[in-house]
Amino acid sequence: MDQDRRYAETHEWALPVEGGVRVGISAFARSELGEVVFVDLPDVGDAVDAGERMALVESIKAVADVYAPVSGTVRAVNDELDERPETVSEDPLGAGWMVELDTDESLDDLLSAAEYDERV
Repeated sequence: MDQDRRYAETHEWALPVEGGVRVGISAFARSELGEVVFVDLPDVGDAVDAGERMALVESIKAVADVYAPVSGTVRAVNDELDERPETVSEDPLGAGWMVELDTDESLDDLLSAAEYDERV
């Protein structure tokens, strides 16, 4: 577990980066999904609300919604996932990130890495 990340109970992680928050799915979620074959991300400029669906991940096992861990505006998406969705499977906590959000919300309401690890 990366100690800088905070986690939603719905298995998304949030990492503070340069005035915003980078978001992806946890290693646990990735292991439950299996090999990711398609990712549908929001558009830059889209507003997202905490707890609401912001993306979709399709794997060989299932289709799963990805929920926004905080509210904000999408400032960047990981375009590499269009060509290589398997990056989410290979490196969910690194190169497999999905979006960056501009947000004024604190991450304090999300689970710490240790708290999340206890729940999965």
